[in-house]
Amino acid sequence: MQSRLLFLRVPGGHGGAASRRVRLLLQQVVRGRPCDRQPEVRLMHTGSADSGDTVNIGDVSYKLKTPKNPELVPQNYISESPAQSVVQHLRWIMQKDLLGQDVFLIGPPGPLRRSVAMQYLELTKREVEYIALSRDTTETDLKQRREIRAGTAFYIDQCAVRAATEGRTLVLEGLEKAERNVLPVLNNLLENREMQLEDGRFLMAAERYDKLLQDHTKEELDTWKIVRVSENFRVIALGLPVPRYSGNPLDPPLRSRFQARDIYFLPFKDQLKLLYSVGANVSAEKVSQLLSFATTLCSQESSTLGLPDFPVDSLPAAVQILDSFPMMSVQNAIQWLYPYTVLLGHEGKMAVESVLKRFELHDSGSSLLPKEIVRVERMTDNHVFQAHVTVQVAGKEVTIKVPAGTRPVSQSCASDPFIQTLSHKQLLADMIQSHMVKDICLIGGKGCGKTVITKNFADILGYSVEPIMLYQDMTARDLLQQRYTLPSGDTAWRASPLVNAALEGKLVLLDGIHRVNAGTLAVLQRLIHDRELSLYDGSRLLREDRYMRLKEELQMSDEQLQKRSIFPIHPSFRIIALAEPPVIGSTTQQWLGPEFLTMFFFHHMKPLVKSEEFQVIKEMVPNIPQEALEKLLSFTHKLRETQDPTAQSLASSLSTRQLLRISRRLSQYPNENLHNAVTKACLSRFLPSLARSALEKNLADAAIEINTDNLEPEPENYKCEIVSGSLRIGTVSAPVYNAHEKMKVPDVLFYDNVQHMLVMEDMLKDFVLGEHLLLVGNQGVGKNKIVDRFLHLLNRPREYIQLHRDTTVQTLTLQPSVKDGLIVYEDSPLVKAVKLGHILVVDEADKAPTNVTCILKTLVENGEMILADGRRIVANAANVAGRENVIVIHPDFRMVVLANRPGFPFLGNDFFGTLGDIFSCHAIDNPKPHSELEMLKQYGPNVSEPILQKLVAAFGELRNLADQGVINYPYSTREVVNIVKHLQKFPTEGLSNVVRNVFDFDSYNNDMREILINTLHKYGIPIGAKPTNVHLAKELPLPEETFMGYWIIGQARNGKEQKLLCPAETHQIDTKGPVIINIEEYPIEKLEARFLNFTEEYVSWRLPLDEVNLICDVAVSHENGENTLYVAACNPISLYFMNMSGKNGFFVDFFHIFPRITSGSWRPFVTVAPLGSPLRGQVVLHEEQNNVTLLLDTSGRTIHRLVLPLEEETYKMCKEFSHKNWLVFYKEKGNSLTVLDVLEGQTHTISLPINLRTVFLVAEDKWLLVENTTNQKYLLTKPTHVDSEDPGTCQLYMLKEELPSTGFGVTQEMEFSIPHKISSDQLSSENLSAAVGQKIASPNRILSDENNYATVVVGFPDLMSPSEVYSWKRSSPLEKPSAADTAFYGGKKKRRPPKQSNCVALIHANQLVRILPAGEVPLKDIYPKDVTPPQTAGYIEVTDLQAKKLRYIPIPSSETLSPYTAWIADISDTDALVAEWDKSGIVTVDMGGRVRLWETGLERLQQSLVEWRNMIGQDSDKYMQITVERESGEDVSTPKHGKEDPDNMPHVGGNTWAGGTGGRDTAGLGGKGGPYRLDSGHPVYQVSEVEKDAVPEEIKRAAREMAQKAFQQRLKEIQMSEYDAATYERFSGAVRRQVHSLRVILDNLQAKGKERQWLRHQATGELDDAKIIDGLTGEKAIYKRRGDLEPQPGSPQQKPKRLRLVVDVSGSMYRFNGVDRRLERSMEAVCMVMEAFENYEEKFKYDIAGHSGDGYNIALVPMNKVPKDNKQRLDILKTMHAHSQFCMSGDHTLEGTEHAIKDITKEEADEYFVIVLSDANLSRYGIHPAKFAQILTSDPQVNAFAIFIGSLGDQAAKLQRTLPAGRSFIAMDTKQIPQILQQIFTSTMLSSV
Repeated sequence: MQSRLLFLRVPGGHGGAASRRVRLLLQQVVRGRPCDRQPEVRLMHTGSADSGDTVNIGDVSYKLKTPKNPELVPQNYISESPAQSVVQHLRWIMQKDLLGQDVFLIGPPGPLRRSVAMQYLELTKREVEYIALSRDTTETDLKQRREIRAGTAFYIDQCAVRAATEGRTLVLEGLEKAERNVLPVLNNLLENREMQLEDGRFLMAAERYDKLLQDHTKEELDTWKIVRVSENFRVIALGLPVPRYSGNPLDPPLRSRFQARDIYFLPFKDQLKLLYSVGANVSAEKVSQLLSFATTLCSQESSTLGLPDFPVDSLPAAVQILDSFPMMSVQNAIQWLYPYTVLLGHEGKMAVESVLKRFELHDSGSSLLPKEIVRVERMTDNHVFQAHVTVQVAGKEVTIKVPAGTRPVSQSCASDPFIQTLSHKQLLADMIQSHMVKDICLIGGKGCGKTVITKNFADILGYSVEPIMLYQDMTARDLLQQRYTLPSGDTAWRASPLVNAALEGKLVLLDGIHRVNAGTLAVLQRLIHDRELSLYDGSRLLREDRYMRLKEELQMSDEQLQKRSIFPIHPSFRIIALAEPPVIGSTTQQWLGPEFLTMFFFHHMKPLVKSEEFQVIKEMVPNIPQEALEKLLSFTHKLRETQDPTAQSLASSLSTRQLLRISRRLSQYPNENLHNAVTKACLSRFLPSLARSALEKNLADAAIEINTDNLEPEPENYKCEIVSGSLRIGTVSAPVYNAHEKMKVPDVLFYDNVQHMLVMEDMLKDFVLGEHLLLVGNQGVGKNKIVDRFLHLLNRPREYIQLHRDTTVQTLTLQPSVKDGLIVYEDSPLVKAVKLGHILVVDEADKAPTNVTCILKTLVENGEMILADGRRIVANAANVAGRENVIVIHPDFRMVVLANRPGFPFLGNDFFGTLGDIFSCHAIDNPKPHSELEMLKQYGPNVSEPILQKLVAAFGELRNLADQGVINYPYSTREVVNIVKHLQKFPTEGLSNVVRNVFDFDSYNNDMREILINTLHKYGIPIGAKPTNVHLAKELPLPEETFMGYWIIGQARNGKEQKLLCPAETHQIDTKGPVIINIEEYPIEKLEARFLNFTEEYVSWRLPLDEVNLICDVAVSHENGENTLYVAACNPISLYFMNMSGKNGFFVDFFHIFPRITSGSWRPFVTVAPLGSPLRGQVVLHEEQNNVTLLLDTSGRTIHRLVLPLEEETYKMCKEFSHKNWLVFYKEKGNSLTVLDVLEGQTHTISLPINLRTVFLVAEDKWLLVENTTNQKYLLTKPTHVDSEDPGTCQLYMLKEELPSTGFGVTQEMEFSIPHKISSDQLSSENLSAAVGQKIASPNRILSDENNYATVVVGFPDLMSPSEVYSWKRSSPLEKPSAADTAFYGGKKKRRPPKQSNCVALIHANQLVRILPAGEVPLKDIYPKDVTPPQTAGYIEVTDLQAKKLRYIPIPSSETLSPYTAWIADISDTDALVAEWDKSGIVTVDMGGRVRLWETGLERLQQSLVEWRNMIGQDSDKYMQITVERESGEDVSTPKHGKEDPDNMPHVGGNTWAGGTGGRDTAGLGGKGGPYRLDSGHPVYQVSEVEKDAVPEEIKRAAREMAQKAFQQRLKEIQMSEYDAATYERFSGAVRRQVHSLRVILDNLQAKGKERQWLRHQATGELDDAKIIDGLTGEKAIYKRRGDLEPQPGSPQQKPKRLRLVVDVSGSMYRFNGVDRRLERSMEAVCMVMEAFENYEEKFKYDIAGHSGDGYNIALVPMNKVPKDNKQRLDILKTMHAHSQFCMSGDHTLEGTEHAIKDITKEEADEYFVIVLSDANLSRYGIHPAKFAQILTSDPQVNAFAIFIGSLGDQAAKLQRTLPAGRSFIAMDTKQIPQILQQIFTSTMLSSV
């Protein structure tokens, strides 16, 4: 081993330190070269100073020159023995150097290329100018930059010019980072060594300059401003090969000017040698395995797999750690270098694991040995800060030396409490190990405690922490140096916190390194790898050993070096970067690339394990309720562990930080509801519906219930009051602030309402706990109002800042401006609030880019922030000592941030997603109906309440639709308030006009309009109605009244009173029960009937009847103003009841209670009698056939059976006085009456001497009885209380009906008719007088029978004198079953009259109302000749005795009708039953279960009509004119009546005649200035609205024909028959609305994707604040403008999303299509997908496959053959139909799903969706649901969803329980399928677009 080194020394020459150093170096360099052929380095040293030494590398030699600025020569780069490959590279560079060529060193990322260049420059002693290019580099950074000196702008040469003139070497690093068209400024300099400079000088190549010097003097050339480029100037460029790595490709002209050399990683054996030398203690085998692993991962094959390169250059550092800790597993070390678990997707991980196994690096046991730091001893001797740290690994202790911080040892910093858990101890030990050799990057989700760990790490080692929050558009300047102006007006550079920290030896925290553009971070590479840095002002930072070496060599002091702006980097300086894990497979968030991997050691901070998290929370919040914490943690960890992406996104909002916040709150308010806390933290109110259902399901599984007791608390508990300096809202109180700046305390018009009180109470709770608040909500829900009110109550001054698209970090903090040539910064509201302790309200936070709002995080979290003018905000006053430019955060400072909810249609930035967990979030919703109504009443005190209620209800429904995604715009309170304000100010304007102020926005979107109009109509807002649309029933005259004679009570023929006494006996009732029954609640959709036309019908809704249910009785109870409707149904027997003004109905099923008789003919008939107070809410049900009487308590949900002493026969119940809690039962043809007194629990049975036919309770103590065969009427009087002592007190009188005497003493025989209904109360005397036509006051009753419309009996039943009877006779009696039926066909059952007579007396309105079948109604009188009467359920006949009119109102026929028609006929002869609704209205219930309320009373109708007309507004048709009131007297003479025209001719204008139109001064219509209106009967003609609106018929016809032609043409083009077109329309029409709304969303997304960005460094546009100083100095490119951003270099192409729809086309679909149309619905779904994605093929690629018994992958729509027009789409639908008709039976759902999920990922895409449409009868084919669940979640990359269509029984619901949350849907009503698809697309696709 012989070193061939020729070293000649001539005395007196320049030997000295330099040559001594080179000699030492070279001895190292050429040591140990086995073979002669390899080049070696030799240094020749000859005498004189100029000639210098010579360096030989192999056969190439280079003569050294003495550097002019030796401090610019690189130091300490050449290692002791350079690897052979490096020597080869150096030789090549030397050859190029001798040729005068510029070189480009290309190769993989890492410090190797730079170190080769620097080694060469050190060897040849060349001065270096280094610049790291980034995307922010502009030509001024390369050529010349202006600076102001003493008020004048000078040009300062930059690196390229300095290098050229001084003969230095320019090192350009990172060419691929520079934006295009920046580097070409160097082209000419590279090629011809020429360049024109901004200041007029011209650089000229040395040869040409020297030629010129022969002819001209140097002075001449100087005056021509020609400068010589030194012949020693060279350029070394360092770059990455771009197609493989990301970046801008090289510009061809630039590329052609360089000579390239590939500098790949060191060859295996060189690298191995290097590693052996570093890690002497590590077994050689381990090292070689490690290197083999690394090399494999750098191979070409691994990069095709998409694995980033392994950072080979970091291997020595790792081996160094292994050297100190030989027991540590290699796999652990590999994880630090190459965190593949975080970095790669599933396939990548598998690949890496297999390579690990291959090289036997995969640990068999657990790879993590328990480690912790045992002790830390810090030493500081002569300013070397170090610590000895003892780390215990697997029971062995190892002590290592690591750099330590500069804080004095004595001053320990007790920052916030840090809870040591096992994993944290482990992590800290790992970090200490890495800290020994390299900078660290901590990767962990947000809120998992990265900052806390880092602070603790700094405390252990005595570091001062310098947090730097990174944001997306951060530039290299922001990282290193910024410009500012000195007080003299000169420009200067201020070092950034990073640079200061490097000089002072702090620990820098780069928070959010994943956000920064990779090109910007490139400027840090040299700092991280080599600890060297060149700054913009020319100063250089060197690694300490290099600095010392330089100092020693130049024999200079520190001051002298600093004058030359060279500074040492403190040896303790370290960087810790914090980042969130990269999003695998995403194009933008995959920040962890190969370049990045070389810079740090990576530690993954996993979320805490449950036990540890428990420990942390328990220690931080000692008094939290244990049980709540248990639940909370088990819930959170369940979410974190799932594979489901939705669940994981939920888990991310429940970070440790958020859990701590919830816990703090629970400990403060222990009775707080956990469910609310979680939903608040996840902001569940605004989650997409899928995520919300997943959250609800998980919460339910974790037994976290909704707190139901106080959903809407009483307003009285929710007051806010200020008592003795303390504010109390609800249950929370806080002291009122004493504000200095009163004018900044907001004062706002605010109407208190319960819901906003609740929100403010909630906010106050958090405020008291010291949280910053985030309020999220739709637009117009009152976020600003609530905040202002809140601050007003607390008396807190506020600073307000509104964000928008162009907000930058600078504008958030400071506003720079120029005054007298100086830059002055004005504090933004944020800084003011921090200084003064005000509340900062940040409005519209979602409008600003999230990268800007991120800086709020350091402020909220760490309480630190650096401002653009160098000041910094600090939380802790203790940290301030001795630092200038520090602002301490005022203890009262708080932030309240307002944002719209994330997602469609706001499409803001997802503020909540990025920063949600550092605030306490509150979802602000529109007020609940009750609160909103209260509030609107205060806004519109004069607006009638029904109108407000309608508005509240309609808007409530619209908001629900918006939540479901049916409509896009969320209508808010703001809109309602505006409507109410308008109505308050202009009361005559109609509601239907005013609502258009809100809804005209949607008037051009037809689908939307249809939904809106339907919704408004549903709540009776008559939008689109005309005041003339009044369609009341036609009035027919009532026949004259006839005096019918007298009713004479109890007189025998001889004039004696004749009465019979009837005995009564009393029994106690036997009750059985109570039995608890189930009362189901169901929501009711009320439809207001008067949305377009005004009719008697007021409102209707539907009971959820089964098809076979029959309505058999209706009753209404009226208790203190509330009307409760009871509807009894039979088959099966059930009861529906509801408060008629309420929103919900109730349903009780008695199927199990009524014994079912086996004989088939049993037709139960139930009557229902509601009781009154004190038994309110209780009803008696009586079933006639079995005579079962039940007492149902609807409020207590119990039922009793009352056993009455009756025989087992058919009894009837009389319920006229049920509200008095007694009922009467009688048996037809029986001879006794039973009175049931429910309150006393007794029955009284009265025995009678006659057989009964029917009973009418005409008064409480007087009953009318009708005898069975003779129809003779009797009156039974009884004392009001039957006493058992005196039982025989009931008296029976016979009632004689006497005709008016004919005067001849002849009495006519007459047939008695049986009344249908007798009122149990009397007409008022006014009504009676009006009816009878004479003034009269007397007791009376009104009755109705088949012969008369109505009969009034005056004097009955109270007066014993004869009562007069007046009747209004029908022309023909109502149908009775004729006697013939009974006589001749004895065998036939005679048809009994129906059980319900359907007659109601409205005493108050003086009306008798009954329902008649159409056959009984004079249809030809009601309808004109040419109109066919509509199908009806019957007609309401209103006999109005007040107006003497008859009206017939048709009841629309019922939607469904039970097949048991005979049974219906038995109940009633019409398809509807009637009951009294209130004093002037009735309620009808038809057999389909539709309940309708009708107003029949005339007064009531008139009042309603006025209200209705007011809602429409009268003025819409009025003729309007614009008048200007003039003050001068000329225009109007004194008003006068004017002359009367004897002929009464019409006059218009003229100021003469009375009764004209349109004139002035005289009386008339439509003019001005007249004394009064006078209408002399001339119509004031204008074109009516209707005529104006009517488009002439021929125009309409032309339009129709045109459309028709175009349609036919289109059909012809696509060869589709009209029949086919109609068929297709059937499917397409069904989903048109969904298709439309989906396309709207897709359009918006596309638009959002195309949003333009700010382009900086422009020569025109808006001034960029960041470049204001550059503007002062006179630079051009200081503007920014909006433009389309070029995609980031190397960012992968946007891939489309892939969707596969798997539809069930099996035989069962065809078979059950008749039951629930499931096949048609699947076809609709397919149609929807095809139509919705048309023309979005580049964004979404879809295909549709079917599965059936024939196979599992039947291609219906292959991916590349998407149908283009309706015909092709129809063909696909036909194929589906035909296939399911003819295929084999069997089910391939599982195989189809599995195949789809596997197959879809074969093609690259952005996201994958598989949607399976299937019917749920998996169990029929023996398929287990768990298996299905497993397949659905088998590939985490694929979002798979299952939609089950119609299933038999509850199969689908059972299935859904076993499938993962949010992955399965049931479409029982198949109309929901399109909606479900829409939900899936909106909630998943949109989340990521």
